[in-house]
Amino acid sequence: MLNVSSVCKEEVFKSLFIKHAETIRNFIYFKNGDADEASDIAQEAFIKLWQNCADVPMEKAKSFLYTVANNLFLNVVAHKKVKLTYASEKPKGHTHENPEYVLEEKEYGQKLEAAIANLSEAQRVAFLLNRIEGKKYSEIAEMLNISVKAVEKRIGGALLELRKTIGNI
Repeated sequence: MLNVSSVCKEEVFKSLFIKHAETIRNFIYFKNGDADEASDIAQEAFIKLWQNCADVPMEKAKSFLYTVANNLFLNVVAHKKVKLTYASEKPKGHTHENPEYVLEEKEYGQKLEAAIANLSEAQRVAFLLNRIEGKKYSEIAEMLNISVKAVEKRIGGALLELRKTIGNI
């Protein structure tokens, strides 16, 4: 017996996909640094939701997706070291900036990437969801299935580590 907002209804499922697919993909991407793998895991999470749509109430669908995506991620990287890499492409061409400044900027970027990569996974995920995705602490807490206080502690710890590593710039 399906209720009005059943996940098994195609239009409901489609709206869930549109609303959550990108954030789930980014959630996994921040954990592993591999965009293609993150997309595959997000897609697999939605497949599992569709396969279990009769058993998942609408109000639990978002939580189900994040839990399944996280479990799939843990299965995929069980024996791999999690590594985060950012590839920020600068437009090629001429720049009017001082070459020394460009070099310092590049070195700072590398230092920042290394510092973020050296954070614990818990700190890195919470920090990037907040600073890159713009998620609120309460949203992060729901995604990670932890308390808001735990999110505050993780992000605070990440900021302390980053300040120690790269200084107060």
